[in-house]
Amino acid sequence: MDTYASPVLSADARRWPWWAEALLVALVGELSVQTAVVGADGDAFDPRVAGAAVASLSLLLRYRLPAVTGGVTTAAAAWLGDPLPLLIAVFHLASRGRIAVAAVAAVAALIGNHFLQSDQLLWSVRSYGPVMPFGLALALGLWASSRRRLVASLTVQVDQLRVERELRVKQARLNERAKIAAEMHDVLAHRLSLLALYAGALRRRADELPEPVAERIAQLRTTSKDALDDLRDVLGALRDHTGGGGARTPGLQDLSALLDEARSAGQRIEADVRGGAEGLPASHRLAVHRLVQESLTNARKHAPGAPVRVTVRYGPPLSTVEVGNGPGTPSRDPAAPSGYGLIGLTERVAALNGSLHYGPSGSGGWLVAAELPLDQGANGRPEQATS
Repeated sequence: MDTYASPVLSADARRWPWWAEALLVALVGELSVQTAVVGADGDAFDPRVAGAAVASLSLLLRYRLPAVTGGVTTAAAAWLGDPLPLLIAVFHLASRGRIAVAAVAAVAALIGNHFLQSDQLLWSVRSYGPVMPFGLALALGLWASSRRRLVASLTVQVDQLRVERELRVKQARLNERAKIAAEMHDVLAHRLSLLALYAGALRRRADELPEPVAERIAQLRTTSKDALDDLRDVLGALRDHTGGGGARTPGLQDLSALLDEARSAGQRIEADVRGGAEGLPASHRLAVHRLVQESLTNARKHAPGAPVRVTVRYGPPLSTVEVGNGPGTPSRDPAAPSGYGLIGLTERVAALNGSLHYGPSGSGGWLVAAELPLDQGANGRPEQATS
């Protein structure tokens, strides 16, 4: 790459393929050496033949050492009267924006040939004149330089348009997230607040109600408050433009609380949770939490009364989650499956480079199994904890 080219041209300049370079040097060398041999009366060992070969080979250096190539080809043209290597060098210099250098090299070759070459090959009478070849090389070099500048300018414009498009898409995504957050707040927050308010009013009269009913009201009050907290976290994540997400990151303790809450709702759960979650990334712990939560919800909706077995193994090198349930009691009002929960789990697990499998377990039940690979740098200390 040229050391004298402008930054835009240097970034865009590309060399010819090696085979094209070899073909060019071979062709120019053949013609130049042949002309030198003829001028030396067929003596292949004449110094002029070696000079023609060196001038042709110097074209290989025109990218890294353009000054060397220009000097050698100018000297060869002045001494031997062979303009072909210099024409290539002049074109190369002009195409890289060094018009003055190319013109000086051509003029120096013509003047030097006038004094050094008795045959005056460069100045011999021709219909187009001695300056015509160098002028044509300069014109072609200027055209190549203009084209390179145009391509570089178009490339910069395309990059700018790509960045602007990405920014517009990002802004549209942020606007859509803000709109979704506003709609969720308007639709859900008010109703959940009313639910918590009514549950609190009923709880104040717990002494007048049977104990099982009072316990259910207390659970309803707790669940409604937790739902409000979850809604705030979701709305915060939607409004967060930095991508930091919510503040809470459910870990092993939240998983135990989730299991206790499901048991309080009447589910029969046998849980086996092993390994420490304290040193794991928040996204990893959150994925485990969501896997268990969604699986318990699906079992409660589609297989009411069925026993559920939850098995969690925290890594490293990977964490595994298995939630399976047996056949449940048919419900009079079966829940309409939406399928979005499993789709969300699949996307969450795929984002962590994990795998998720779900389907019938073969005994009339349902099984959800996931593997979440963990970075080897995570410090997960195995601890056995059976819930």
